[in-house]
Amino acid sequence: MYTRLARRFSLATTSTATFRSHRAMSSQSYNSLVDFGHKHVTHGLGRQIDGIMTKGEGSYVTFGDGRTMLDFTTGIGVTGLGHCHPKVSAAAAKQCMELVHGQCSLAFTGPYLQLIEKLLPVMPDPSLDSFFFWNSGSEAIEAAIKMARTITGKQNIIAMQGGYHGRTFGAMAVTKSKTVYSEGFHPLMPGVFTLPYPYWHQLGVPPSTDPAQISAMCLNQLSLLLSQQTAPRDTAAILIEPLLGEGGYVPAPAAFLRGVRELCDKHGILLIIDEVQSGFGRTGKMFNIEYSGVRPDIMTVAKGLANGFPLSGIISKKEFTDKLSPGSMGGTYAGNAVACAAAVAVADAFKEEKILDNVNARSQELFQALNALKAKSHLANTILDVRGQGLMVAVEFASPSGTGAYDVFTDASVPAKLASRVAKRCHEKGLLILTTSVYEVIRFIPPLNISAADLRKGVAIFAEAVEEVVREG
Repeated sequence: MYTRLARRFSLATTSTATFRSHRAMSSQSYNSLVDFGHKHVTHGLGRQIDGIMTKGEGSYVTFGDGRTMLDFTTGIGVTGLGHCHPKVSAAAAKQCMELVHGQCSLAFTGPYLQLIEKLLPVMPDPSLDSFFFWNSGSEAIEAAIKMARTITGKQNIIAMQGGYHGRTFGAMAVTKSKTVYSEGFHPLMPGVFTLPYPYWHQLGVPPSTDPAQISAMCLNQLSLLLSQQTAPRDTAAILIEPLLGEGGYVPAPAAFLRGVRELCDKHGILLIIDEVQSGFGRTGKMFNIEYSGVRPDIMTVAKGLANGFPLSGIISKKEFTDKLSPGSMGGTYAGNAVACAAAVAVADAFKEEKILDNVNARSQELFQALNALKAKSHLANTILDVRGQGLMVAVEFASPSGTGAYDVFTDASVPAKLASRVAKRCHEKGLLILTTSVYEVIRFIPPLNISAADLRKGVAIFAEAVEEVVREG
């Protein structure tokens, strides 16, 4: 395709050569190619940067116009070991020359079974011993919902306010972080009920509120939900991100998760833990649910599993999955051999390179720097919260308008649209970073193996951007 575009836009020599060398294109050629994208890529895709990525290496990405940017987005938590990790890419390349695709309904493939062997010892509970690999996080959620309904013989699903689980039809129905993901697509999948997540802003309580109090408030709402809206005999599962992702990077208190587990056990309801974003070392443990000690009945994973190769997993216990009919799960590309080989290499790299040690060391430095910024007297009313775990961290800013007239945390003295303005300023300064949620939140998702120097560099850019935007008002 690049060769055809080269001829069309008269790129130097050939487009393929230009992209492979990663030299900057001429301004005219680059802009023509960007315009081509605007014309032919669906308008339904949003975009943070109006440009073309041509290379990724470690903590950095390069664009076709010559810009190199420090990446604190990692493909939204996907390239946890950095871009083009040499061992992961080499494993995928080797597999490409052996077996690219062996359809999962025909026979096992070696990488599929090797990956299970690597994952079994790191599961958050030994009961999680039955695996199905698919392509994306959304598909993993779809499968988890199907499994829960089949295993329990019940239909209804309880999802969390602010939760994000994907944009396919069933996943869209349980996604409650923003209406943009479902606006115009109703009616959605029926049988979904929403529970408040233990997030101070959604509950209208101060950020300093005792987590035990927040947990009790939400557990009380769960009891009411089971009494008023969906009876336990009709409720198949409760679906939770143990660290709220797109909804704002909010860790669920252990007391809340334990209380949910207790109610699930009492009423025969399955607990689905969504570790699509928070799993694979992102929060300082292999899986975030380990902080609470709570046992999932079904766990979904994706993103960091294969460091950029499309792969997700739905993990449960054999006692449950034996209730599934052969053929009820599957998919043409499910558990692709190349993606599984990459994931095997990811698992090896975690051990060999002591990734979790780096995550926890860099996390401490990140929180220290962000809390120091928050503590500055002239920013006292501007930064409401610094939160998260490991290298899944967020800064929430105040807003003069909030989400509406009844948002109790509005502050007329602070600038409007702080998160998006700060993110844009970071982009201008060479740092890729993302906003998230309906509130003014910026999220930090750097590579798990990021160096101390690159972390300092990124935080310095962020702090400078915050100071400039606040000063501008």
